[in-house]
Amino acid sequence: MAIAQSHHTYILSVISAYWFVSISMVYLNKVLMSSEEVSINAPLFVTWFQCVITCIICMIAGKMGERYNKLPVSSGDISEKSFWSQFPKAEYHTSVGMRVLPLSVVFVGMITFNNLCLKWVEVSFYNVARSLTLVFNVFFSYAMLGITSSNRTMLCLGVVICGFFVGSSGEMNFSVNGSLAGICSSLFVSLNSIFTKKILPVVEDNHWKLTYYNNCNAVILFTPLILFFELPVLAASLDKQLMSGLFWGAMCVAGVFGFSIGIVTVLQIKATSPLTHNISGTAKAAVQSIMAFYIWKNEPTLKGIIGIAFVLGGSLLYTLVKMGEGRRFCPLSK
Repeated sequence: MAIAQSHHTYILSVISAYWFVSISMVYLNKVLMSSEEVSINAPLFVTWFQCVITCIICMIAGKMGERYNKLPVSSGDISEKSFWSQFPKAEYHTSVGMRVLPLSVVFVGMITFNNLCLKWVEVSFYNVARSLTLVFNVFFSYAMLGITSSNRTMLCLGVVICGFFVGSSGEMNFSVNGSLAGICSSLFVSLNSIFTKKILPVVEDNHWKLTYYNNCNAVILFTPLILFFELPVLAASLDKQLMSGLFWGAMCVAGVFGFSIGIVTVLQIKATSPLTHNISGTAKAAVQSIMAFYIWKNEPTLKGIIGIAFVLGGSLLYTLVKMGEGRRFCPLSK
């Protein structure tokens, strides 16, 4: 009984950690992207710095992993050793980095448009603006991989698309740029998942190695863009926000959250299941939108609420349909 209660407590703590990190990351990035008091109007630089933080954390985690992997299994805390042992030594080989580069270009597009979307739209509308990822997933699966989808899947996508347009028409502070950035973000998120599957074997199917190479490449790719588009803004902020401890503190915390979301996502999937993870993500998105109405003073509208409900409901139905189809085609275990 005590073991079962301890297990349930662990699952609850993992889900709570996922919710906290995910919602906090969105809200903090919103501040960094749009608050003139705290941040600067340089979304590329803010995104670049978060990639730098991720690279640094990967190097530290790799050192810790190297240290704990050298310990004998019988010594020390086994749970602590098993956690750190998942992180490989952070090494950058140019030949591997070049093979990862196509994914890194997609990755840069994904996080850039994601943050631009967050900069230009209300937080309550954020999930609606980025809701077309499932649509692009199905499109690219057919166009690039030849995978067809069932009628039930297409019906779920229809619900999501309907939610996108209803939510857009009901948004009080509708932003064309924000909506276009959301669509582009959805497109790149879909491409990122496809390219990740193709590139993973290059780094021995190690997710953390790919994270390190991806962010190192992103730091390089962002640099000329920052110099071309945002250098005057950075120069004008040298004696203002760039000298502010609050600004750099928020930047560092956002970078840590960006790395942590990968950890808590893996932990949630391992502690529950892919289906429960998707359901948790849908519920989290609903709470995130509802909280935004109060925290950010976003004015709710009937169409806006219906749009959010359609998007989240359609996404949940899509997950249930896909899981059901997956079980149907799996051989029965005896």
